[in-house]
Amino acid sequence: MADRSWPVGESARMQIGELFILGFFGKTIPAWLHEFGGSYGLGGVILFDYSCQTRQYDNNIESPKQVRRLCGEIARLPSHPMVFIDQEGGLVRRLKEGRGFAPLPSAKEFNHLAPDQKRKILTASFAEMRQLGIHYDFAPVIDVDYNPDNPNIGRIKRSYSADIAEVEANALLAGEIAREQRIGLCLKHFPGIGGAVVDSHQEFMDISDALTSEQEELFYALAPRIFGDAVLVSHAIVRQWDKDHPMTLSAAGLGRLRNRLPDTLLITDDMQMQGLQKALGTREASLQSLRAGMDMLCIGNNLFDQEQDMAGIAEHVRQAVRDGVLAGAAIARSIERVQKRKTLLA
Repeated sequence: MADRSWPVGESARMQIGELFILGFFGKTIPAWLHEFGGSYGLGGVILFDYSCQTRQYDNNIESPKQVRRLCGEIARLPSHPMVFIDQEGGLVRRLKEGRGFAPLPSAKEFNHLAPDQKRKILTASFAEMRQLGIHYDFAPVIDVDYNPDNPNIGRIKRSYSADIAEVEANALLAGEIAREQRIGLCLKHFPGIGGAVVDSHQEFMDISDALTSEQEELFYALAPRIFGDAVLVSHAIVRQWDKDHPMTLSAAGLGRLRNRLPDTLLITDDMQMQGLQKALGTREASLQSLRAGMDMLCIGNNLFDQEQDMAGIAEHVRQAVRDGVLAGAAIARSIERVQKRKTLLA
């Protein structure tokens, strides 16, 4: 049965795109993204420097001048999408010093700096992002360094510390300076993947035995205090919450999160990561993720190219709302959360 709480026709079609953060290849906006934004609207765009497909640093980022121009193009799309970027520091840093951008050390190195150095580095980095036209930084990582051999966190210095108090202190400092510079931050990766033993880009992570209550609580404590009030949800499995689904597809796991953070913007980790691809594929995973309670789907089109499929996925979601497979009222609340951030960060 169709959901009567959901608008019909052109109004509904132009809102569905608010649920998407899309990536694309190239230094300018491609035709397909113009068409997507014109047909469905668009919540956000994510920028990359490295292309996983060409295996070269030939993607969206060339220089500060070029990025500023590209962000201006994105801002002029019909629904004024937000621009997102992974600028954690160290190895996970799309704006690199060698291309003329502000320096930013890894989280682990940052943790050992003097307070005045920390403040100076973050102020310069966030101010630069704002000047470029970037709205959200997918940072800070608040995963506690429980496993220093974790291939996706500890081994590449993405965690501040094995001391949860030090993780919290650094995140709060980042939040304070982000508020001053008006850059939204997105805490990651809920519910905390520091103890994982596999790379989330390749397989689902089972963190059931590695997750602590203190790590989970850190997300609840920090998110409302961090400018942007957003959380990126991982594809981790926590068996005691949901033995069958990763967090991005788990109504039980996301319900637990939403109960504590009713107004926080919930964003998926990249829906093209191999665990989801092997199990479901992007279209079905996207539908299940929204049904479970996510607000925004991040589809980077970097791990592999699905650019021409994006309109079909949006149409699939729109039809699911019309048919009552997705609850129109819940989708409307997600769209409202996205639009509130657009207003906040305009």
